[in-house]
Amino acid sequence: MRERQAGRQRRRAQEFEAFVAGAAGRLLHAATLLTAEPARPPGANERAQRLLTAALARTYADWDRLHGEDPYNRTRQELATRFAREAWRHHHARGGLLDRLTPQERLVLVLRLHEEVAEEQTAALLGLPAERIRAICNRSVATMRGTRGPSVRRGPTRELGATP
Repeated sequence: MRERQAGRQRRRAQEFEAFVAGAAGRLLHAATLLTAEPARPPGANERAQRLLTAALARTYADWDRLHGEDPYNRTRQELATRFAREAWRHHHARGGLLDRLTPQERLVLVLRLHEEVAEEQTAALLGLPAERIRAICNRSVATMRGTRGPSVRRGPTRELGATP
């Protein structure tokens, strides 16, 4: 009995390691975009690494309960949820690609354009109407293109799902 359980745990660990080997780079890039930290020099994105580690830990804990669910989607959802929940703690990073955007704008932009999550899925994940997601994404793109000034940052009490 113990051998069978040990074999299952070993197989679980190997499957998870294979998943991480294939997905960690893209997920870390998404986390780095969310936190607006510079990716260079290596190791400069400590918050993104911590965010990803926590999301991967949750995915590993739920590994046996995924039942055919895509572990990448689960980890990306956990990453977005953790970022949204803890965004008020994240200090504004200088030098990041998306540092001109609010956390909400970064989250929507990364999910929609970088991760190519459908508008309806993004809306469901964030608890916002699809029209709001579209407006936030358009505003974020305009800011990044320079056709609109940087977003006004609000205090730490602002929720990511709240409308401005």
